[in-house]
Amino acid sequence: MSRFGAVIFGCAGTALSESERTLYAESKPFGFILFNRNLQDADQIRALCADLRAAAGHDAPIFIDQEGGRVQRLRPPLARSWRPPLEDATGPGAERAFYLRARIIAHELRALGIDGNCIPTLDIARPDTHAVLRNRCYGSDVDTVVRHGRAVVQGCLDGGVLPVMKHMPGHGLGTLDSHLDLPRVNAPRDLLDTQDFAVFARFADLPLGMSAHLVFEAIDPRPATVSPVMVDILRRQIGFGGLLMTDDISMQALSGTVAERAAAARAAGCDVVLHCNGDLAEMRAIARAVGPMDAEGQRRADNALAARRTPAPVDIAALAAEAAGLTLPDTPPERA
Repeated sequence: MSRFGAVIFGCAGTALSESERTLYAESKPFGFILFNRNLQDADQIRALCADLRAAAGHDAPIFIDQEGGRVQRLRPPLARSWRPPLEDATGPGAERAFYLRARIIAHELRALGIDGNCIPTLDIARPDTHAVLRNRCYGSDVDTVVRHGRAVVQGCLDGGVLPVMKHMPGHGLGTLDSHLDLPRVNAPRDLLDTQDFAVFARFADLPLGMSAHLVFEAIDPRPATVSPVMVDILRRQIGFGGLLMTDDISMQALSGTVAERAAAARAAGCDVVLHCNGDLAEMRAIARAVGPMDAEGQRRADNALAARRTPAPVDIAALAAEAAGLTLPDTPPERA
């Protein structure tokens, strides 16, 4: 019998309501995700993380999007501020800089009770990649993205934080914002295989990955998140054996109710449905629609949780000084 529900949920505010506690106790989410609305101060964040885990009844991973640039939920004084990743993707020290960024961020997250980060962003930046994504990327070619992505993965794991690679199998050719619209990619299959898909194949060993809400017209008319054909490519061609979560199921790239989207994603082969906005009615509907993990999902979930490790002690001030020397500006938090 599965121990986890096939969901990762958000919550509405800085503390749990009794209705949220009841829902989480019943649905047993695999994990949770935090956003700006949930973040007030260090003590409050640590208490919220403890309450989420207690409500779910297990040591649930708690995720956040702490990329740097526009997408970083924690900012000073709670955490350092970073430039968008693409701005630091050139130069001889870039690979080390990406490691340092991820390792310092992991240290800051762990101190608050957060142990999952939705990075690395492995989409290849193109000139016409939509602006909502482009400067969040790690480079404009396969080898650069792979080098920087590997550095970020190592920094996360060394810091005791689970990395979640995104957006599988590649969002860099998308020219629309999938929060609002459904991007359609008309690139030929051979380009996809040798570029976008090839990056993710180099990370097939990672414990966690996130799907992309876009259509690859040369392959299937359905968005990748709800496409059994695309999920089969992720598993067989790309070789990904880890836990596959959806991107936020409430994004408007997908059609139907959130419960219908969630059920379609599970039917396509996604292990876990991610729902971010904290809407209680939507979470209830999704929990009913997807139920518990299946046996394969549970196995992948266990493997992912086994990748969490206690980080070795590290001199964060020294790492921050090194990062500054590599021209990655970091803004020290005002308090630990």
